[in-house]
Amino acid sequence: MDIATIIGFVFGTGVLGFLIHEGGGLERYYSEHAVIVIFGGAVAATLIRFEMGAILSSFPTAIMTVIKGAHTNPRDLISEIAEMAQIVRKSGPVGLDKATPHDAFLAKGVRYVADGFDETFIRETLERERDLNLHRLEMASKVFRGIGDCAPAFGMIGTLIGMVQMFAEMSDPSKLGTFMAIALLATLYGAVVANFFFLPIADKLTIKFAHDELNQTLVIDGVLQLRAGKSPAVVKEMLLAYLPEKHRAELAEAAA
Repeated sequence: MDIATIIGFVFGTGVLGFLIHEGGGLERYYSEHAVIVIFGGAVAATLIRFEMGAILSSFPTAIMTVIKGAHTNPRDLISEIAEMAQIVRKSGPVGLDKATPHDAFLAKGVRYVADGFDETFIRETLERERDLNLHRLEMASKVFRGIGDCAPAFGMIGTLIGMVQMFAEMSDPSKLGTFMAIALLATLYGAVVANFFFLPIADKLTIKFAHDELNQTLVIDGVLQLRAGKSPAVVKEMLLAYLPEKHRAELAEAAA
């Protein structure tokens, strides 16, 4: 589970709760006008911008990304693939039947090699799964970023509507404070919804996209090397290209 996300949400909620409490309580910060403008407007704009299927699939994808959080380290993948290559060298592809890689994508590729599938099938199948996974993450990121972008805009729209109502009641000074509060709350809601929820999750999805693209491409190349029966040293040397120079040296020192 992603501890950083949990800590961020808890800490942010605590800060907002404290400020609202010190500012006179929750009742001062609730406005049906602001809720309708922000959430109604954001939902409407999102439905116009994206297809229904993309919207519905984005939320489960985002939830799973936030819950799982942790990413497999490329260095661990390289070490694990090198171990698989050692098994293939000693026992052949059949020896991979008993192998239990920790990464699910790698485990699938290893199973294909153990079952004797040809290189073309393995490459096309794994690349298709990788591309579909990346497409889901990219679409979920776009949906959440779209909502995060339009929420402050609708907050400004709510503020403008509140200002119009306030100026329309200039003859009654007792109502000016109420309409001003409604106008400002719309901006507050839009800023909080965007910057505390949707935009951070969109960034988290973008990071997940980058990690999965690197790791799964690495796995595909590694699995194809296993299928070709390359030696562990050759496999590791080829896969080191996926690491920054510093990490390559660290991995080489650990192997030594």
